[in-house]
Amino acid sequence: MRKILSSLLAILAIANLQAQQQAPKLVVYITIDQLRGDYIDYFYHTFGERGFKRLINEGTVYHNVSFEYPNVSQANAYATLYTGSNPCDHGITSDLVYEFYRDREVSPLFDPEYLGNFTRDNYSPKKLLTSTIGDELKIASNGASEVYSIAPDAESAIISAGHAANAAYWIDNYNGKWATTTFYKGVSSLWYIDRYNNGNESLPVRMNSMVWKPTLSIDQYTAFPYVKDKVNFNHTFRANTVDCYPRIKSSPFGNKEVNRLVFQFLEYAAFGTRPNPDMLAISYYAGNYFDNMSKEYTFEMQDLYIHLDKDIEELLDMLDKKVGLKNVLIVMSGTGYYKGEEIIPAELQVVGGEFNTNYTLAILNMFLKATYGDKNWIKGYYNNQIYFNRKIIEDSDLVLADFQQKSADLLYDKSGVARVTTDMALRSGIWNDVMADLHKGTHFAGRGDLILNILPGWRIVTEKPGEKVKNVRNNAVQTPVVFMGAGIKPQRIYREIKATEIAPTITHILRIRPPNASKNIPLYEVYR
Repeated sequence: MRKILSSLLAILAIANLQAQQQAPKLVVYITIDQLRGDYIDYFYHTFGERGFKRLINEGTVYHNVSFEYPNVSQANAYATLYTGSNPCDHGITSDLVYEFYRDREVSPLFDPEYLGNFTRDNYSPKKLLTSTIGDELKIASNGASEVYSIAPDAESAIISAGHAANAAYWIDNYNGKWATTTFYKGVSSLWYIDRYNNGNESLPVRMNSMVWKPTLSIDQYTAFPYVKDKVNFNHTFRANTVDCYPRIKSSPFGNKEVNRLVFQFLEYAAFGTRPNPDMLAISYYAGNYFDNMSKEYTFEMQDLYIHLDKDIEELLDMLDKKVGLKNVLIVMSGTGYYKGEEIIPAELQVVGGEFNTNYTLAILNMFLKATYGDKNWIKGYYNNQIYFNRKIIEDSDLVLADFQQKSADLLYDKSGVARVTTDMALRSGIWNDVMADLHKGTHFAGRGDLILNILPGWRIVTEKPGEKVKNVRNNAVQTPVVFMGAGIKPQRIYREIKATEIAPTITHILRIRPPNASKNIPLYEVYR
C-alpha cells in the first residue's frame, strides 16, 4: 500500500512540475509609461479588487526596479526593458537626437526609407541595435509566433515590438488614427485595423463627445494635501485643434483607446491557439496631463490612476475570456522616470543656481581658441553633452583624446558641474565606478565629446526661444514590476532589481534565448 501511495505521489509531483514548467500560450507585457509605485500606494484605497490589486495579490511583485544610468526617458527605458541591456549596448539614449548639420531634433527611430500607414511620419527600429524579447520569440518559432505591440506613442510601440514583429501600432499625433510603419511586413493582412480606422469607431469620429470629469466626488481625492484648486476639473476634446491628440493621449481616454484596439486583436488574432507562444506588448500612460506639466499635485493625476485601474481590470477579464489566464504570462512594469516642468516660486530660497549652456560654451570656446587657435572648435550643446567639430580637430593634427581631456579639466571647476567625462575615456575604458552610469547611459555612436552631469537643484538654461528652464532632480522613481500567471506564485519581493533582469526572466519562462545583449540571469524568485 505504501509503495502504491508513494508512486501515486511521485506521479502527481511530476505532473504538477510539468504543468508549472509548460510555456505559456501568450505573453502580455504591459508597460506603463511613468508609472509610480508610490502613487499606487497613495491611491490604493480608490482602486477596485480586480485591477492593480489583482496583479499585486496574485503575482510575484518586485517593489522597485532600478535603471543603471541617468536621464532615463521613454525611449531608452522601453529599449532597456525589452532588450535586457543598457543604452551603451542597445543604442537608444534619449527620446530625441540632434542633427547638427540640419539644426533639428528628430526621433531616434526616424528613418526616411520607410513610409507610414495612416501617418506622415517615417520610422523603423533600425537604430535599436540589439534584439528584443519579441525578436527572440520569432527566431525560436521560425517566424510562427505572432508578435504585436500597441502603444499611444511611436517610440514605445516600435521599440517594444522590435525588428521581427508582425506589426507595431500607435496613435498618430496629427490624425488620431492607429498608425504603423511599412518596415513591418504583417500590417497589410490586418483588415480589422483598416476597418477600425475608417469606421465610426475611430478616435477622430468619437473624440468630440469625450469629456473628462472626476470619477469620484471631489472630497474623495485626498491623496495629495497640496492641491490648491479644490474644484471639479472639466476637460473637453475637439478634433482638428492644435495638439488635440497629444492631449487626449495624456488623459484616461488614451489608455481606453489602447484597450479598444487590444480587444480587436484578442477578438480576431487567434492568440493562444498556435503551437508556439504569441506575444502582445501593451503600453499605457500614467504621467501628467498635457496641460498640467508644471503642476506636481493634481486631481487629474489621481483620477488617471483610477481609470487605469479599471482599464487593467477590463484587460485581465478579456484575457481570461479569450485565452484563459492560466495560459497567459502577464508582466507589468513602469519606465523608471517621471516627467514634469517644475516651477519654483521666485521668493523661495532653495539650493542650487543656474547652469547656462551658452555661457559655458562661450568660456570653453575662449579657452580652446587661446590654446589651439581661432577656429570653430565647438558644434554645440545637447542633452548634457558638448559636441566638437572633429573634422577641424583632425585637420589641425591634434590628438582628440588630449583635446577632450583638457576641455573636461576646464569644466570641472565650473559651477553646477557635478561630473564630466570624455567620449574617448568611455571608449577606452579609462573610467571608474563613479562614471559607470555615464558609460551605461550613452552609446559611442552619436555620443558627444564631453558628457556632463549637473548638480541636483540647479537649473539648466539654454536661452533658446521657447525653451523651458529644466530643474535638475536626481530622485529615484519607485518602479514596480509584476509577474503573474504561468505557474508563478504570489509573493512580494522588497530587494531592488535591475531593469535589465526583466527581459531574461520573460525569455526563461518562454524557454527561449534572452536578447543578444542581455547579460543578466533570470530572477530566481519567479522561476524557482
